[in-house]
Amino acid sequence: MALKLNGCSKPPQLGFATLERANSRIRVDLTCDLEKCRKWECSCLSALAHRALTPVEDGKPDVNGIESSGDAALVRVQLNELKGFHKDVNLLPKPLMANDFSSLRDGSKVRVAYQGLPGAHSEDAAFKAYPKCETVPCDEFETAFKAVELWLADKAVLPIESSVGGSIHRNYDLLLRHRLHIVGEVQLQVNHCLLGLAGVRKEELKGVVSHPQALAQCEMMLSGLGVAKITANCTAAAAKAVVSTGIRDTGAIASSRAAKIYGLDILAEGIQDDDDNITRFLVLAREPIIPGIDRPYKTSIVFSLEEGPGVLFKALGVFSLRNIDLSKIESRPLKQCPLRLVDDSNERSAKYFDYLFYIDFEASMADPRAQYALENLQEYTRFIRVLGCYPMNRL
Repeated sequence: MALKLNGCSKPPQLGFATLERANSRIRVDLTCDLEKCRKWECSCLSALAHRALTPVEDGKPDVNGIESSGDAALVRVQLNELKGFHKDVNLLPKPLMANDFSSLRDGSKVRVAYQGLPGAHSEDAAFKAYPKCETVPCDEFETAFKAVELWLADKAVLPIESSVGGSIHRNYDLLLRHRLHIVGEVQLQVNHCLLGLAGVRKEELKGVVSHPQALAQCEMMLSGLGVAKITANCTAAAAKAVVSTGIRDTGAIASSRAAKIYGLDILAEGIQDDDDNITRFLVLAREPIIPGIDRPYKTSIVFSLEEGPGVLFKALGVFSLRNIDLSKIESRPLKQCPLRLVDDSNERSAKYFDYLFYIDFEASMADPRAQYALENLQEYTRFIRVLGCYPMNRL
């Protein structure tokens, strides 16, 4: 079933780039000014732009507080309606909620939204990207997107993949649903610490609370301690819960900075199973940056394919033909039309999944090779959207 896409006479001020057919050629104009870059903008897949994409896998666990995967009677920790906070904890900024968008800002410095509480690894990534920024904690990934769209924050820093846990599918879906631009990336070395109340030894712990990925990344240490595993929305929320409840036999897995913020002791450092535990974050903004060729750049795109044999092979081949490296490919079901009806040679029909493909390739949009590759790629696609072109970041 072919998806009909109509062009628009005047590009909206939303997406970064959508390539559409014009007499089988792509009209590419990348002179170095922002208005020319806006010529890339055009609405595509309008149904996708206005309907929420249901994620296959969220980066945030669907829990009301904390749930124990071990013996729940050992540890009872509530993340909702926490009471009796340490007085210093009460002074920390509260996470931005979806209904808080009437807030004002003073514009004194760059404000960077992230998902989690102060002390979360995402906040560490925000400080790595903008060392003097003012961070804005958000309760959900989508809240961080909206904070930038509604001018409550200048940038958002959100995780997109982990060297241990893989891709954050929720954020791939949100990239297509929202109209922010990728303007940078941050690679953060994650060092997990076991935290506890003052004077507690790790051998005394009966339960450890943290984000599900952090618990999974420290499986060997937790198995050795024989403790109950308890999930939280983020590692910083776990540290805050230990302080607020005051249960001495409950520890948390979080960063060393979280230990300082919440006044916890570090019982053990570097407790992750894999020392090379790296999370890649994307930096999102309302406006794209002007691509250059002065340093290595990366370009992120998303597209859906036309029907036909070997079409994915042909689509990826446009980059190889021009010696452009692909650093990432991710497929996500096309949710508004997930199944494709295909007739076989026996006059029977079969249904197959239809996909969106997210590609990162190592070239700047100012590079003619990238322009020719996208011109070639559009021959095999129903639509293409450029999510961003940004300088590459390496550890």
